[in-house]
Amino acid sequence: MFRPLPVYLGWRFSRAKRRNRFISFISVASILGIAIGVSALILGLSAMNGFQRELENRILSVLPHGQLYTADGPVATWQPMQASLERAKGIEAVAPFVPLEGLLSKGSMLKAVQLQGVDPEREMRISALGPYLDGGNLDALKPGERGIILGQAIADKLKLETGDKVSLLLPSPDEQGFGSPRRHAFTLVGVLRLGGQLDTVLGYTHIQDAQELKGMDDSVMGFHLKVNEVLAADRISFDAAMGLPAGFYVTSWMNSQGNIYRDIQLVRTLMIVVLLLVMAVASFNIVSTLVMAVNEKKGDIAILKTMGAGPWQIRGAFVVQGMLNGVTGVLAGGLLGAFLAGRLSELVAGVERLTGHSVLNPDVYFIDFIPTEFHWADLWLVTGSALVLIFIATLYPAWRAGRLLPRQLLGEG
Repeated sequence: MFRPLPVYLGWRFSRAKRRNRFISFISVASILGIAIGVSALILGLSAMNGFQRELENRILSVLPHGQLYTADGPVATWQPMQASLERAKGIEAVAPFVPLEGLLSKGSMLKAVQLQGVDPEREMRISALGPYLDGGNLDALKPGERGIILGQAIADKLKLETGDKVSLLLPSPDEQGFGSPRRHAFTLVGVLRLGGQLDTVLGYTHIQDAQELKGMDDSVMGFHLKVNEVLAADRISFDAAMGLPAGFYVTSWMNSQGNIYRDIQLVRTLMIVVLLLVMAVASFNIVSTLVMAVNEKKGDIAILKTMGAGPWQIRGAFVVQGMLNGVTGVLAGGLLGAFLAGRLSELVAGVERLTGHSVLNPDVYFIDFIPTEFHWADLWLVTGSALVLIFIATLYPAWRAGRLLPRQLLGEG
């Protein structure tokens, strides 16, 4: 079978037994370094993909993308404003809300909570709580029944289960602060299990119950918005609010959770740069390997040139030798990274069980586990970048080998 001379020579050089064992050691070290760098970068990117997926599925599917909060007190004629918002460009759904901030009490235990009084039918168009909610969905909230849905962390702290009674302490409508709190009985009808920081503060009740407790009749305090471009939620919400006759404060998920998204992108960028530098160091170990291989093969180079081999054939042979070592490391790292990426969550959970230490504190982070999501595009990007670095690393020693002259080499011998 026909094989180009550089490929044949490079293959023979890479398989030949070396007289200098130090060259073999550096070659193995460079292969291992490349494999570790490739697999680590694939695992890191898979973890970042997982964090972004959880941000979208757990945070952006539950929290409203935008929120309008009245600047002039309760809004009585809110229905026309809601209709105006629904017609605004970029708005997919609108739901009124009434916020309640107070203390939940059971026995001697207290917990601060931020309740959202919502219309279940309209809020379900904005928040996909179903997959994370024990006890059905928001439609478990019935007007006049004083039902409440709480995050798992709140329920655990107060030792509540579905169906239990809990008291909500609120200031009297005519009092400022908590100087004269009133106790209102609620029934827990669902537990929200997002698995992170939101579980510690978030809760829902029916909007009519919230209006009754605040003495607002049919008024509301603002609107929750769902937009068609999540990353443009600030602009879309602001443009929609500009068409309303009343003044509203405009916020979006970028104000409350945007730091998480920015952190994910920043960590992804830094991780790519750092691990590419690690791979570059491992790849340029090939330079040392090839330089020493060229010195070891001077006699062979002289014979080949005497027999008519050209400089580019000699250069090609050493490029092939270096690439064979690099490809071995890239393939090993790519297969290892792809294998571990799909099992990263289970591996980290196992380490947590063995050590008794949690990697992510749910009081600090929006989830309490390491997510993972493997993308083939990441594999091709990482392996392609590694191969480019390896090819660049082979150029200098290969060029140096091609410039050697037979008379100089034979004279040295």
